Amino acid sequence: MDSEALQKSLRRDDPPAGLDFALTALWWDAKGDWSKAHESAQQDEGPRGAWVHAYLHRKEGDASNAAYWYRRAGRTTAQGRIADEWLEITNTLLEP
Repeated sequence: MDSEALQKSLRRDDPPAGLDFALTALWWDAKGDWSKAHESAQQDEGPRGAWVHAYLHRKEGDASNAAYWYRRAGRTTAQGRIADEWLEITNTLLEP
């Protein structure tokens, strides 16, 4: 799957089969369901889930919590547009 296919799948009611927890979280976030996105991100205890978790808390405006999760992910705190970060994370996580 690539970013374009993931974005097209947003027309559906449920995420595509085979997505890991981090990508499923990004899918739910793009659908506007922050709670489901957060639940999914929490299920991935590795750096992928931590990065998505950081993004979600940044999006909600919780900068200190986001900073914690960026550190857990081994990433610097994002400063750009939220939409750009979503795309960056998605593209990175979809890389083979």
